[in-house]
Amino acid sequence: MRQIYASRRKGRTLVTPVTMKQLLEAGVHFGHQTRRWNPKMQHFIFTERNGIHIIDLQQTVTRLDEAIDFVREVVAGGNDVLIIGTKKQARETVEQEAQRAGLPYVNNRWLGGKLTNFRTIQARIRHMRDLEDRTERGEFARRAKKEQLDIANEIERLNRYFGGIKYLDRLPGAVFVIDTMKEAIAVAECERLGVPIVSLVDTNCDPDPIAYPIPSNDDAIRAIKLILGKIADGAIEGRAAREAGVGAEAYSEEMAQLAAAEEAAAEGEAPEAPAEPAAPTAEEPVAAATATASEEQTTG
Repeated sequence: MRQIYASRRKGRTLVTPVTMKQLLEAGVHFGHQTRRWNPKMQHFIFTERNGIHIIDLQQTVTRLDEAIDFVREVVAGGNDVLIIGTKKQARETVEQEAQRAGLPYVNNRWLGGKLTNFRTIQARIRHMRDLEDRTERGEFARRAKKEQLDIANEIERLNRYFGGIKYLDRLPGAVFVIDTMKEAIAVAECERLGVPIVSLVDTNCDPDPIAYPIPSNDDAIRAIKLILGKIADGAIEGRAAREAGVGAEAYSEEMAQLAAAEEAAAEGEAPEAPAEPAAPTAEEPVAAATATASEEQTTG
C-alpha cells in the first residue's frame, strides 16, 4: 500500500511547516534501543547513539508534509480521517485534536471488527444514540432508580468504546494511527479493506503496510502532540476548502494570495512569491541528539 500512495504529492498547504527545532524539542528523533529495531526501518534511521537509534528528521519533515497534504485532500473530498491512538500517553491528545478538527477517533481499546464488521458496530452506535436521545427527552424518568442507573451505565460503557465514532456513518477515507504495534488489529483491518493508513512509525515498527509513514518517536507525549496537531491542521484546512466549494489545492493558493496581498498592503509593497524554506541539514538533529540521547530514551 505504501508504494501506491507514498509518491502522491498535491499543492502547497497553508499549515505552518514544522521546524527542526520543534521536532528536536519534542523528542521526535529518539527511536528505540537498537536491539529492539525493525530492519525495515533502516531507511529512516540516521545513526545510533548510546544504544539508541536516532531518526532522520529530514525525512520526518518531508513525510509529515506529504501526510498533511494527503489528509487535507481526503477531508476536502468529503471523507473522514479516523484517528486511532489507544495508548495511555496518546489518549488525551487524540481526543483533543480529533475534536478540534471535527474528526472521528478511537482512544480506548480497539474492538476487533470496528471496520471489517462495520454494520454491526453501527447497530451498537444507533442503540447508544437512541438511549441518549430518550434519556434527554426524559423517557426513563419514571423508571425505577436501579433501571435508570443501569441505562446510564450502559450509555457510559458504549460511549467509552464508540463515543468518538458515533457520527461516523461510513468507512473512513483514511486512518491516522499513533502506534502501529499497539494498533495491530486496526492496521490489519485497514489493510483488508484497502483503507490507506497514515501513521507515526518508530524504529521498532513495520512501515510496509503504511501508505504515509512518518518516522517519529511514538511514545513521547510531546512528539505525539506535535505531529497529530499538524495532521489536524491539515484536516481543518481540507474542511474549509470543502465548505468553500473548491479543491484543497485551489483553496490553499487563494488563501496564500490573500495573505500575501494583506501583508504587502500593510508594508506598502507589492506582494512577492514566498521563498521555499531552506532544507534542514542532517547535522543539526544529530548534534542535538548526541548531546541528549544519553539523558532521554524512549522505553515504549
